[in-house]
Amino acid sequence: MISTGDMAPDFTLPRTDGRDLTLSALRPGAVALYFYPRDDTPGCTREALEFTALARDFEDAGVAVLGISRDSIAKHGKFTEKHGLGVELLSDADGAVCAAYGVWVEKTLYGRTSMGIQRATFLIAGDGRVARVWPKVRVAGHAAEVLQAARAI
Repeated sequence: MISTGDMAPDFTLPRTDGRDLTLSALRPGAVALYFYPRDDTPGCTREALEFTALARDFEDAGVAVLGISRDSIAKHGKFTEKHGLGVELLSDADGAVCAAYGVWVEKTLYGRTSMGIQRATFLIAGDGRVARVWPKVRVAGHAAEVLQAARAI
């Protein structure tokens, strides 16, 4: 996993509206980049809703909020519409960005081992460097913690 102080790996991914988004094009603005396992699951829905509830505060702080999973753009669209999400979701269908950030990991659930996305968030400063990393995120209150840290950079 990349660390605080590292340059954030640049990427271009499709957004929910079908257009591409390039991370470096958002500079000099800061970015809260969160990785989550799957659309429309309880934890991922709660996380997206918490970021959505604070979307205006992130905007006022000059911070773009981006969520990334390996789900398709079509699935992201349904997820966004179903829950009225106000954050941008990006599709990393081939997993290259997840691998670059070190969040594509081996996971164990009920004794079965598989590969999947480790829930993590990266706060990226306007110069493209990682200002803070939250590995293995616990969802409750996480968005508020990221906002507090974002206001300090």
